[in-house]
Amino acid sequence: MSAPVLLAPTEPGVYDGIPDKVYHGDRNSLSSSGARRLLPPTTPALFKYEQDHPVFKDTFDFGHAAHAEVLGTGMDIVEVIADDWKTKAARETRDDIRAQGKTPLLSKDLAKVHEMADALRSHETAATLLSNGKAEQSLYWRDQATGIMRRARPDWLPNLTGSRLIIPDYKTAVSADENDFAKAAGDYGYHCQAPWYIDGIVELGIHPDPEFVFVVQEKEPPYLVNVVRLAPEALELGRQLNRIAIETYVTCRQTGIWPGYGEDIKLVDLPPWVYNQHEDPEPEMVI
Repeated sequence: MSAPVLLAPTEPGVYDGIPDKVYHGDRNSLSSSGARRLLPPTTPALFKYEQDHPVFKDTFDFGHAAHAEVLGTGMDIVEVIADDWKTKAARETRDDIRAQGKTPLLSKDLAKVHEMADALRSHETAATLLSNGKAEQSLYWRDQATGIMRRARPDWLPNLTGSRLIIPDYKTAVSADENDFAKAAGDYGYHCQAPWYIDGIVELGIHPDPEFVFVVQEKEPPYLVNVVRLAPEALELGRQLNRIAIETYVTCRQTGIWPGYGEDIKLVDLPPWVYNQHEDPEPEMVI
C-alpha cells in the first residue's frame, strides 16, 4: 500500500492516498465541482469565498458515509449514539469527529447506509460496474489551452479488461427515476461533471474513449438503484460550459478579481406562472 500524499501534486498523473483534506484544499488546481461554482447562477466571488471558508453539512456526512460503505474507502465512519443532533453533547461529539477528519453518523443513519450498500450489491449492473478496480484515485492533468492544472477524483476507476472503459459515479438521491435524475443533472451540473472526468481519463492516456455513467440510489427503503448515462448533446453542452469556467478561473487568478453579481441595476420581471395565477377567470355563460 502506497504512503499517503500529504501535499497536492504539482505534476500530472494518477495518485493514490491523497487525503480528502489535501485534495479538496488544493488551491492550485481546478476541480469539476469548483468549475461549476464559477458558472451562473453562482459567481466567482462565491467560489472564492467557499474556498476560503469551507462548510460542513449533515447531508454531506450522509453522502460521504454512503460512498465509503459502497466503495469500501474514504473517510472513517464513527457512529454517534443519539437520536438527532439537537443536544449540545451530540453536536460537540459530531464536531470533534469532523475535526479528526472522520465522518460522524447517527446510529439510525449508519444502519440505513449499511442497508443501502446491501441493496446496491444485489443490483447486478451496479455491482459489476463497481467491481474489479480501485476507488477514489486522484487524477491531475494540465489543460492544454490554458496550462492550468485540473483535477478529478472518480468514485471508481475500473481495471481495463475490454475495449471500452466505463467510469461509474455513485449518487444518492430522493428519486432514482431517470426523469427525476435528468432534472437533478441540470440542477447540479452533472452534464459538466461527466465530460470533465472523461477529459482527465483521455489526457492521462488511461483510455482514448471512455464512457461515464451514473449509479443512482434512493435514500429510503427499498433503496432502489438505477444506472443512467447522459445524452451526447448534454455532454457537449457540459464541455462548452467547462471551457467557460476554466477561462473564467484563469482570468480571475491573473487579475485577482473574483466578481459577484456586478454593480449595475438590473430590470427583472416576474416568472410567467405568477401572471397566470392572477389572470381573470373566464366569465360564466348565463343560460
